[in-house]
Amino acid sequence: MDSLRGFEDEAAVAHAPDDEAAIERPPEIGVDERRMHVRAYNYWVSLLNGRPYPSIGDVDPHTIEDFGGNSVLLDFSTNAHDPEIAFLGRALRYECDVDQTIRRISQVPPRSLLSRLTDHYMQIIANRAPIGFEAEFVGQRGHNTLYRGILMPLSSDGEAIDFIYGVINWKELADSSTAHALETEVDRAIAAAPAVGGCPVWADGPNADLSAEKAQAPGEPNLGFWPDEAAAPEADLADDASLADRLFAAREIAEQAAGSDLRSRVALYRALGQAYDFALAAESDPEGYAELLADAGVKTQARAPMTPVAKLVFGIDYDKTRLTEFAASLAWAKREGLGAGALPAYLEAFAGGLKGVVQAERKARRPLPRPDMWQEVREALRHAPPIAQVTVALPAESGEFVLLLARRDQDRLAIVAPVDDEKLVEQAIRKSAA
Repeated sequence: MDSLRGFEDEAAVAHAPDDEAAIERPPEIGVDERRMHVRAYNYWVSLLNGRPYPSIGDVDPHTIEDFGGNSVLLDFSTNAHDPEIAFLGRALRYECDVDQTIRRISQVPPRSLLSRLTDHYMQIIANRAPIGFEAEFVGQRGHNTLYRGILMPLSSDGEAIDFIYGVINWKELADSSTAHALETEVDRAIAAAPAVGGCPVWADGPNADLSAEKAQAPGEPNLGFWPDEAAAPEADLADDASLADRLFAAREIAEQAAGSDLRSRVALYRALGQAYDFALAAESDPEGYAELLADAGVKTQARAPMTPVAKLVFGIDYDKTRLTEFAASLAWAKREGLGAGALPAYLEAFAGGLKGVVQAERKARRPLPRPDMWQEVREALRHAPPIAQVTVALPAESGEFVLLLARRDQDRLAIVAPVDDEKLVEQAIRKSAA
């Protein structure tokens, strides 16, 4: 326990005995084994051993090489309102530019990455389960930063939650001018590069007869760029994958689309396809879906059922206008009865692409025009026998029905003027039905 009540000490870690017990790497799950917060969650699960929460005695962040440097351990066994920072990883401490004088949450700089973790700790107490979160904010150095984190409850007695272990990963985004400059330089470099023929590189070398497929063994990561964004691999999920796994996969593709230099249509359509597949899976697991919504703080919307899906996949803080469009495209896909995996190709083939689908969905949502209650009255007047017929000079723009003003002249009516007022004509038609 003493080792948990201090900041990560580089010297202590560097001189740790070789035979010191180390935490085994957590098992991989689905396609998201690369995600730090997923590995952290798997680590937490591996320590449960049938208990509601892992024991604090089983957790030593100093020994976790994978994500220990990106983690923080909060101890609120003595003060629930201002927990003690029992451990702060080296990478997180460096990123937040804090030293060993920071001992409690109240001392955490408000616009630091560490505050993104500590601001959520009360949700653990309310949910009594791990919670994950992701968003974008402007950090201490004024840079836009994307972050994804998870907080996990721990207990000293197996019942009460008196420790919380958090792990966070982040990346800074280039400002628009820098991104544009980089994109321009890349375009220039590609344009200036000499054309390459169809022969493989090192055509006269010992491996010249190997095909591109043989050059990379199955299962090896592709260390280059995808030559065509449409060829980038989709998330390979098993049929029995959990709803959480499907959400993680959809978020991965959505993040790739958001990070695309050109924000290409192909990447966006792939992300929307993953979001739609997740929505279909959520229909089969309403309890799991409700839990994911609760963890993310997203409410269901009866009038816009796909909006929560869009928020889960693309992020609550994503541009509201874009989220509305994404939700509309998912709703249209559901209206059309598309199956899993069918939305990207459908969007490509639809006239106008995503914008066309959004317009189609909005048009379908519009209420039908209210029936004209007086249409039957008009129809009856069209076929009613005339009381009298007179010849009157009328303006050419007069409508089908005309209101005439007459003067009583003994037992006859003397028409003195037509009344050219649509409102009065409409009122007269309705009065005629009384």
